[in-house]
Amino acid sequence: MSLYSRSWKKLCSPGFQPTSAFQRSPILKPSPAWKPLDFPRKGIAIVSADEKIEEENLLDYATSRYYPVVGKLGFGTTSTVWLARDLTAGQHVALKLYVESDFSDISLDNELKAYERIQNTSIKHPGRYAVRSLLDSFYIDGPNGRHQCLVHPPLWDDVYGVRHRNPARRFPEPVMAFVLERLFQALDLLHQECHIAHTDIQEGNLLFNAEKSVLRDFEQEELDNPSPRKELDGKIIYQSRELGPAYEVSRLVLSDFGSSMRLDDGIEHLEDIQPDVYRAPEVILQIPWTSSVDIWNAGCLIWDCFQGGHLFTGREPEFETYRSRAHLAEIIALLGPPPPSLLARADLRSKFFSDTGKSCVALDSFALSNTGLIGNFRAGISLPEPKTLKQRKKFLKGEDKECFLRLMRKMLQWEPEKRSSAKELLKDEWILKHIQ
Repeated sequence: MSLYSRSWKKLCSPGFQPTSAFQRSPILKPSPAWKPLDFPRKGIAIVSADEKIEEENLLDYATSRYYPVVGKLGFGTTSTVWLARDLTAGQHVALKLYVESDFSDISLDNELKAYERIQNTSIKHPGRYAVRSLLDSFYIDGPNGRHQCLVHPPLWDDVYGVRHRNPARRFPEPVMAFVLERLFQALDLLHQECHIAHTDIQEGNLLFNAEKSVLRDFEQEELDNPSPRKELDGKIIYQSRELGPAYEVSRLVLSDFGSSMRLDDGIEHLEDIQPDVYRAPEVILQIPWTSSVDIWNAGCLIWDCFQGGHLFTGREPEFETYRSRAHLAEIIALLGPPPPSLLARADLRSKFFSDTGKSCVALDSFALSNTGLIGNFRAGISLPEPKTLKQRKKFLKGEDKECFLRLMRKMLQWEPEKRSSAKELLKDEWILKHIQ
């Protein structure tokens, strides 16, 4: 048994409590066609098979395009997700049904454009199997308009949920290396083959698959004990059901391309992107950004998963909320001041730094002149005590610690051009050492 398998079994042992699920389960291999489930018929009115009802009256109706729903997996701001059965292929699928709103329309448009590019890449690229795939899409007409439905292979739990099954709230080295290998395979595909940046890499968008038994158990539970539901204004709202624990996984995929951005459109990208604590310095300073923002994002995420806490918080005690100036102060405390070549490109330089000779009177500041830089950090807050990555690393020792820190430094660089690419990171010695 490999180190990864032993680590996974320990991480997901029966003693750990399952967390809530959203979009779950494995990409299944082709299997014989299924027969419909034998739901109870007692007391249910049966319509003659010769009489067309509901969607059968639609001009483009085809049985193969309709998926019997098993139960509700979860919901989000833009969609609800349901476990369903593909009777023709003999496998479970996840139906992601979008709500009707301007925000969901933008998210859905980004998602579909990303999938179009992904599906045009070579199936020989390892990254094709490290991103969530799209099996089908169709529209559903409802009382509140027309809704797009995406059909995916269902997935199990996300990285956050699995990590929190462990009382230490962190991954063992082999599991962490497995996560990194899959993430960098996905990013290499997106950056080099699809020419898009994900811009929203977080634990909730990295999901594991699970064995078929997890889905069968969910199905049986729904048959034996249907999920609670309520009727409101003539509509039925179903309560989500959690998927049970899994003891083996073979795949992790990067999902949710609703915030993805094209990088080959000839546009200088200055959009405010990324989760707050994972935001790259060029985004904070309003410098045109590239796919390298995903690499910075990945570095911060890795620290969370392996250390059990955020590398940067961006929180100001006075306001108890995220502030860009607090985030920049934390980056300076960790990496030192930004290089002048980077500041020269920053649209928001004057918001955070003074020009040569300008006074920073009555402002807590950080003098950059002794490092050969021009200007002072003048955001109006004190810098945290400088502390290197080595000083902050808690769990590793010796050469393994040094090896991991070298990996982190390849991603956490002020200058985007100095960060390693996803392809280069796949060859990192720490990952290769622990993935065996």
